Amino acid sequence: MTARLFDLTGTLAVVTGARRGIGRAMAEALADAGADIIGVSASLVPGSDVQTSIEAKGRSFDAIACDFADTAAVDALGRRLAERAPDILVNNAGTIERAPAAVHSRDAWDRVLQVNLSSQFALSQAVGASMLERGSGKIIFTASLLSFQGGINVPGYAAAKSGIAGLTKAFSNEWASQGINVNAIAPGYIATDNTAALQADEDRSRSILERIPAGRWGRADDLAGATIFLASRASDYINGIVLPVDGGWLGR
Repeated sequence: MTARLFDLTGTLAVVTGARRGIGRAMAEALADAGADIIGVSASLVPGSDVQTSIEAKGRSFDAIACDFADTAAVDALGRRLAERAPDILVNNAGTIERAPAAVHSRDAWDRVLQVNLSSQFALSQAVGASMLERGSGKIIFTASLLSFQGGINVPGYAAAKSGIAGLTKAFSNEWASQGINVNAIAPGYIATDNTAALQADEDRSRSILERIPAGRWGRADDLAGATIFLASRASDYINGIVLPVDGGWLGR
């Protein structure tokens, strides 16, 4: 009985930002649990490494390329995905621009907000419509430690990820009673391309590690368990949460 709670066999999951890093790990975890995958990224093409990995698990994988900074492209993607009526939507695509707040350009601000927040609202709205029609579905956002904190030199990213926490709760408040679970995962400091600059900064990396009770940077596959949980029947009474997967950072 317990194992069946986490079984995703027969479901279809959309994972944005699926080409690498956290998104790829999430897609692979969902496939391990039995889900077929639609992967979306700005430069994802058929035959990619993530597709090979998913298909080796015996699951199907459809690759879709979409520039999340392009509002028309995001709207078209939303319509395309709604027609497929996925059971699970993982809103993971994101970008980051690093610059002190005093010199952070408006162009960088607008791009980060569009990719990390506005596009995710639009996709949730479009895919959520099909979920509302059948009275079931799981939506998972990728939040951040900066959904709780301000960060350093990333004002646009901090604003967007704070917005994701609020958006998670807003959708959940409206849709929980209609069979749709909307939640978010807040990764801690995960060793991916997005954190390469921090890892390369010896002083900053050391200060980060000193604060993490687990004593190490996270790995992308550390997100697997939380992803499967929030996508499965095991979380049917979990609504509107932002779940940290951070090695204990926020508890320090």
